[in-house]
Amino acid sequence: MAKIKISQAANRERAPEIYRRLVAEYPDIHCTLDYHSPFQLLLMTILAAQCTDARVNIVCKDLFKKYKKPQDFVDAPLEDIEKAIHSCGFYKNKAKNIVATCGILLERHGGEVPRSMEELVVLPGVGRKTSNVILGECFGVPGVIVDTHCTRLTNRMGFTKSQDAVKIERDLMKVWPKETWTLFSHCMVFHGRAVCTARSPKCSACCIRDLCPFPDTKEGQKIAK
Repeated sequence: MAKIKISQAANRERAPEIYRRLVAEYPDIHCTLDYHSPFQLLLMTILAAQCTDARVNIVCKDLFKKYKKPQDFVDAPLEDIEKAIHSCGFYKNKAKNIVATCGILLERHGGEVPRSMEELVVLPGVGRKTSNVILGECFGVPGVIVDTHCTRLTNRMGFTKSQDAVKIERDLMKVWPKETWTLFSHCMVFHGRAVCTARSPKCSACCIRDLCPFPDTKEGQKIAK
């Protein structure tokens, strides 16, 4: 079965209603990383690569008790940081990225997290996804956060036909109202976990089923993955 095509104009028209329904369905929607400052969120998003937010939350509960500021991470033996974040996976690279990022924060930004995409994406271990999380959550700058849930759901919803994160971000920026970008992205995570799962989406229980081209049939499972 061919992938259903929806015009950009039609996507712009239905996006606000999809957003409204999802926000109503998940009234407590939020970033699932338990952070208390932009600096904590920055490091947590680095750790979250190839790791669940739940695991990062557990690890960082103790991590931030011991290391509170960028200087603390720079001064610490790398092996100690590796040990502290070991269960997040890829701990050697993540530890190096964290220390290097903290060094740049101290050298270029007075120990503070920068507030622009251009300054964030050059930090080791930080990409557009991480930058959009920080900008939207901490500084009120709307951003489309493209993770695996967003990729899967927006393809199924017909908002994009791409699997490339940058292309998906651009496609969604064209059809999602700008003021909804950050929260709409969180909607994708909550809905992706609860209903629109990767292997067996619960289409019959979906609050936006009538607005989505992805049907709950075996044939429909081939439309967008």
